[in-house]
Amino acid sequence: MRMEFCRRSLLAAWLAASALACSCGGAAFAQSDPLPSWNDGTVKKSITDFVARVTTPGNADFVPSEQRIATFDNDGTLWCEQPMYFQVVFAFDEIKRTASQHPEWRRKQPFKALLDHDMPTLALSGEKGLLEIVAATHTGMTTEDFSKTVLDWISTAQHPRFKRPYIDLTYWPMQELLRFLRANGFKTFIVSGGGIEFMRPWTERIYGVPPEQVVGSSGVVKFEMGADGKPVLMKLPQVEFVDDGPGKPVGINRFIGRRPIFAFGNSDGDQQMLEWTAAGGGTRFMGLVHHTDAEREYAYDRQSHVGKLDKALDEANARGWTVVDMKRDWKKVFAFEQ
Repeated sequence: MRMEFCRRSLLAAWLAASALACSCGGAAFAQSDPLPSWNDGTVKKSITDFVARVTTPGNADFVPSEQRIATFDNDGTLWCEQPMYFQVVFAFDEIKRTASQHPEWRRKQPFKALLDHDMPTLALSGEKGLLEIVAATHTGMTTEDFSKTVLDWISTAQHPRFKRPYIDLTYWPMQELLRFLRANGFKTFIVSGGGIEFMRPWTERIYGVPPEQVVGSSGVVKFEMGADGKPVLMKLPQVEFVDDGPGKPVGINRFIGRRPIFAFGNSDGDQQMLEWTAAGGGTRFMGLVHHTDAEREYAYDRQSHVGKLDKALDEANARGWTVVDMKRDWKKVFAFEQ
């Protein structure tokens, strides 16, 4: 792992220390402002009021700490997802990095189009082509080797617009929210359509969410004995589980075992997770991040090919779920903003 990652590791340590300080000092909602990067208004108040209701002993809405489960989508909810999902960028970069080891890619699509920067031809390959690229960059190696590759990439690769490492593009208000919830006895989980092996190497450092609290799409992994006689887990090209849309409640049931009382997403891929959360008894919180700020980040919803927010937005408005207007409700989007 390269030295450039140390700076972000120190940042993560500071975040963890901040969370510990909050938990040791009593309920975070007693602070003067537990969410300083959120503008005052109905959205911020809906969050703080909900947390106060479910964490105050004797309150009719009180929820024991072991039942305070909060689930968050990752792409577009905790970090940026434009102009394409960051895991796709990782796969593309890996094809370019390892192309010298695969001369056949210069003659075979979709690899040839990617290496030639021929985006129209690459687009024509569709989902089938993308899956070929993902299989070539995510399988045929041990889980440990893949983890190292992800950490190397995420510590050096930069976003084309912001010219910063991708892990700098986490939403600062959502970082505050994660810490606020944990300081109030919540257990925070990531439930994402992204690959579980792609997220687990870094989520604890960046979000304070340990790998065992990450639920994501997964491929088949096989136990083998390595050449040195030590056991390894090999990543195979077969898909095991897709944690998106209706797969999210299935994943929550399978890997968490408790229905959330608090859930946040940003797209139609999160709709079923929010519906599953809302269907439980007692008071519940369902939230969506609506990307409305083209100046500080991006503005998109119903027509977007990445993070499409259409049916879920209609349901949120009809059912009174909390919708975060990024431009209106966040004082800052990223930590590096002045």
